[in-house]
Amino acid sequence: MTILHLVQKPQMRGAEIFAAHLANHTSRHGHKVILVSLFPGNSPLPFEGTMINLGGKPGHRLFNLTAWRRLANIIQQEKPDVIQANAGDTLKYAVFSKLLFGWKQPIIFRNASTISLYIKTWAARKWNGFLFRHTDKIVSVSKTSADDFAALFPQCRDKITIVPIGIEEVPVQTKQHDAAQNGYGSFPLLVHVGGFTYEKNHIRLIAIFQELLRIYPTARLHLVGDGPLRSEMEAIVSQKRLDRSIRFLGARKDVMELIAGADVLLLPSIIEGLPGVILEAFYCRIPVVAYDVGGVGEVLINNDTGHLVRKGDENGFVEAICEVIENRNEEEFLVQNAYQLVTSGYLNKWIAKRFIHVYETVLRHWREVYHIQKTV
Repeated sequence: MTILHLVQKPQMRGAEIFAAHLANHTSRHGHKVILVSLFPGNSPLPFEGTMINLGGKPGHRLFNLTAWRRLANIIQQEKPDVIQANAGDTLKYAVFSKLLFGWKQPIIFRNASTISLYIKTWAARKWNGFLFRHTDKIVSVSKTSADDFAALFPQCRDKITIVPIGIEEVPVQTKQHDAAQNGYGSFPLLVHVGGFTYEKNHIRLIAIFQELLRIYPTARLHLVGDGPLRSEMEAIVSQKRLDRSIRFLGARKDVMELIAGADVLLLPSIIEGLPGVILEAFYCRIPVVAYDVGGVGEVLINNDTGHLVRKGDENGFVEAICEVIENRNEEEFLVQNAYQLVTSGYLNKWIAKRFIHVYETVLRHWREVYHIQKTV
């Protein structure tokens, strides 16, 4: 098969990084993979092949005939068997290119979030319903995401399947803890990984950490990522005089190493699908404290693989962090369970096989239907 992946742009964001890794693993199974971005970007993705940019302009997202034509030309030249749209504007570009320029290949949409939290108006629901009507399969990242999608767009229920996100299997150095200091040396180091967007809830993360400093004055927080709200968060940290305790590390390629070097991963997001960063922490044997949103609770089982806190319960979040810090020996049981979970079913080498099965199923059904239509 030949698979064409559409991504928003080259950036250090979960959707793009996962698409690049998935493309690599699919290629290793003998399939040809093409990675196409809508817009230019400055962060090279970990894709082992050649990436094509459509030259789209972010300011012309509603109408971009030139980019739609370029996509159609690529499809005509490369003749992919399936098109996979990965978040952002990718589905819109695929659908309008197909409608305007007449290519026939099936479209798969990867649903990596809780979509109802974004589509709130009647107009938005109608617009997105139109786009989803032209898909052949919806691949949701978690059961929660799938159920949410089906509730919002029941007409798509039969198209939905579930394939979770995966992570790369790479060597990491497990952090060595000092038992004489509650297992954490001179200070506990906390880490958060995620783009500076509304969903990641940095504003309340800073408040949670500020409360934690009352208990552990030497604690440190590393914020990994970039995004539109970063400068605002930097200003808030400066105003609160937390500069010595909170560091902004920016978008990084060594995320796994940064997680492995921390003592706790924090994820107080208010919207999530199934965040790969939790699986990376599991792989690194690092305890996780997170809000129970989206599909988080499908892998982060409270007191079994980590600490799951009711959304918005900031006191409970602080207490969970304290529990990790104070009970290092008990945490070993949790991190070992988490490690076994991620290595048994959430590595990209396994996830790629599940996507290939989806592609084969979609393509087989599409060929049957298309053959019937042609003969009629």
